[in-house]
Amino acid sequence: MTLLSSVATSAYTDLVRLLKDDALSGVTGKPTLKNRGDKAYWYAARRIGTQMRFVYIGEDDPETRQRIARIEELRATGRERQAERSRLVRLLRAEGMTPTDRATGSILSAMAGAGVFRLGGTLVGTNAFRLYEGELGLRLPLGGMANTGDIDIAQFQKLSLALQDQVDPGLAETFSALRFDPLPGLDPGKTWRWAQGGSGQLVEFLTPAFGDETIRPLPALGVNAQALNYLNFLIAEPIHAAALYRSGILVQVPRPERFAIHKLIIADRRRDGAGNLKAAKDREQAAFLIAALAEDRPDDLALALDTALATGRRWRAHVEASLARMPETGDTLRGLGL
Repeated sequence: MTLLSSVATSAYTDLVRLLKDDALSGVTGKPTLKNRGDKAYWYAARRIGTQMRFVYIGEDDPETRQRIARIEELRATGRERQAERSRLVRLLRAEGMTPTDRATGSILSAMAGAGVFRLGGTLVGTNAFRLYEGELGLRLPLGGMANTGDIDIAQFQKLSLALQDQVDPGLAETFSALRFDPLPGLDPGKTWRWAQGGSGQLVEFLTPAFGDETIRPLPALGVNAQALNYLNFLIAEPIHAAALYRSGILVQVPRPERFAIHKLIIADRRRDGAGNLKAAKDREQAAFLIAALAEDRPDDLALALDTALATGRRWRAHVEASLARMPETGDTLRGLGL
């Protein structure tokens, strides 16, 4: 396992911070706090004709409040930040961090511009795994575990309904400009997958299921999504990450410890049996992350594993079945007292 230099880890942290600054400064309107139940959320309010438009900024927390207090300063220094972001991306590439390829970067950039990640969309799957390089401060291994052609975006349906905001422009328009076509599904009129002509790259939308794995609407994103069990564990409490494309793209990804444990569950759940290629890739990614987290973030890893095991017997059975095929990973977890 090869660690990134201290220069690279510091530069990555700065890049994420600057991207967060830009995400707020790019929203026009007066910051307004709205209370809903036991939580509060920030919106930017602006008048369009005779109506008020409220653009979702994020959940109320000290970090968001600090940025809102500096919003005029942030709006005035956008060009300087962009130049600095570009410099940091060049530095990170020179330090050996894996850049996001052009095809994936253009799609992520378009979705970020439309507001997908601002509105709670979370990048999952191998494209999320590839972005843990900066978060964990280590280089990803070369080979199949980091290769992918798919972009998977997940969102809680409850959040999508509650936000009362929507991507702009709509994703159908965004995908059309990128030469993506909707793929027909079993439910007519409920599109949740798009394929790009020529490249064959797929974009898929997912949402947690708590029983039936049906197709469900995500109003904030203006799309439908395939509901999947166990996904709620993966996308709870996501974190921000930076994709190294142009001057950086701010996206949202699962917490790495949740990603690792979720992969143990999914690897055993693959319908084609534990020996198929996707299950093997799941186990490879889980093993790599668990080894890294056991060194640097054992408490986070322990909490994620305990949470999954305590959820129910099926969760525990899936984890234990995967670990039975991964003796070294099982030994690592037992060495931590897990």
